[in-house]
Amino acid sequence: METPRKRRNFPASADCPIRNVLARLGEKWPMLVLVTLHANGTMRFGEIRTAIGDISQRMLTVTLRTLVEDGLVGRTAYPEVPPRVEYRLTPTGLSLMPHIDSLVGWATEHLSAIRAGRDAGRGGK
Repeated sequence: METPRKRRNFPASADCPIRNVLARLGEKWPMLVLVTLHANGTMRFGEIRTAIGDISQRMLTVTLRTLVEDGLVGRTAYPEVPPRVEYRLTPTGLSLMPHIDSLVGWATEHLSAIRAGRDAGRGGK
């Protein structure tokens, strides 16, 4: 198995994976939505919003639309009255979850040290 090369430069283009993909996932809500869907399976909009708690309806709509566009989340609309829409992780979204789970684990493990560093940077306030 070939060892991946380390990047030495990051071109300002759509081909740069950090600028293209990671910047989008690094926003406030996408990872929370992905983790929520991974933990709960197929969910409706209101269920996702309730599970996350502090996300606005508009921001959840924008975030889901982006994740669907990126192929990480699938959206199924049922022609019923009232309309029913369900969201789930796609195979691509599922393939991302071990990496996100690892990051979540790292963040949980190091949260105290990170908070201490932040407090020290603010003069202990």
